[in-house]
Amino acid sequence: MSATRRARRKPDRDAGTVTVEAAVALGAFVTVLALALGAISAAIDQLRCIDAAREAARLVARGEVDRARVVAIEIAPSSANVAITRRGDDTIQVDVRATPVNGLLPGLQLHGVAHAIAEPGSTEDSS
Repeated sequence: MSATRRARRKPDRDAGTVTVEAAVALGAFVTVLALALGAISAAIDQLRCIDAAREAARLVARGEVDRARVVAIEIAPSSANVAITRRGDDTIQVDVRATPVNGLLPGLQLHGVAHAIAEPGSTEDSS
């Protein structure tokens, strides 16, 4: 009797669906993980741009323009551009721009800016 039940049983049409679902889920998980890691990396690089701009503005305010540029490049992400401008006699602006994850996130631009007032006696010109 058990042989007849087996003979009447329909073929299993769901064979292999678990494997396909697992493959799709694993691919989706890896994609979400990569995006999350990219976002975390971009957030860290944004903070590095802000820190680099602040430190450079402080050094320029003290009159150490050359040192400010070197320190800003060391602190900022590797793809960063540092622009130091002095307006008038005492207003200083440092602008640090970078692309996150060395360009792996297209269309996203990181930007840090800091302003400072020159200290008395710091008359070195910036470029």
